Amino acid sequence: MELYLDTADVAAVTRLARIFPLAGVTTNPSIIASSKTPPEVVLPALKEALGGRGRLFAQVMAPQADGMVEEAHRLRAIINDLVVKVPVTAEGLAAIKQLRAAGIPTLGTAVYGAAQGLLAALAGAEYVAPYVNRLDAQGGDGIQTVSELQQLLTLHAPGAKVLAASFKTPRQALACLLTGCASITLPLEVAEQMIAAPAVAAAVEKFDQEWLAAFGKAGL
Repeated sequence: MELYLDTADVAAVTRLARIFPLAGVTTNPSIIASSKTPPEVVLPALKEALGGRGRLFAQVMAPQADGMVEEAHRLRAIINDLVVKVPVTAEGLAAIKQLRAAGIPTLGTAVYGAAQGLLAALAGAEYVAPYVNRLDAQGGDGIQTVSELQQLLTLHAPGAKVLAASFKTPRQALACLLTGCASITLPLEVAEQMIAAPAVAAAVEKFDQEWLAAFGKAGL
């Protein structure tokens, strides 16, 4: 599987890249806007925070296919191996087809249904990103959508991967992985929740106290 962070916080990526087995970092226009740092600055900084390894994802914003393709080339001029995120609209599907023909990898984003995700994969997207928590918030079933999409890709577009996004809890992320989902991207707060279990800290503290009581020193 592939584990990504969904952020443009360079300091956080630097800190967590030391801990997590990260495959890279995903961004979107809202995330980059919240960083108040333009793509030509923040994307190279994120790459450096990853130690020069891993994949970066950034999204086009043009509404029409031709504009999306133009923006994709501009993003790739910043990071030459960047994966271009394209919203799976009618124009987005047309752009994904053009970018596939040009050899540029894409991620079909803003996916709210399994059929929509399958179309992105068939158009040539390397990754498809269903929005798990946003689906739940709208009365849908995010995990079920991921499961259906994973089955569809396995059957009909085995070269594409589900990259599930939009999580509020670690449990949602784990449920996606249990469906066979190949990749997930986590917001910082969810990633940090995975390694911030109070019971674990209490157990380690108890070990330390009992060792100190027995041997009069900390550590081996």
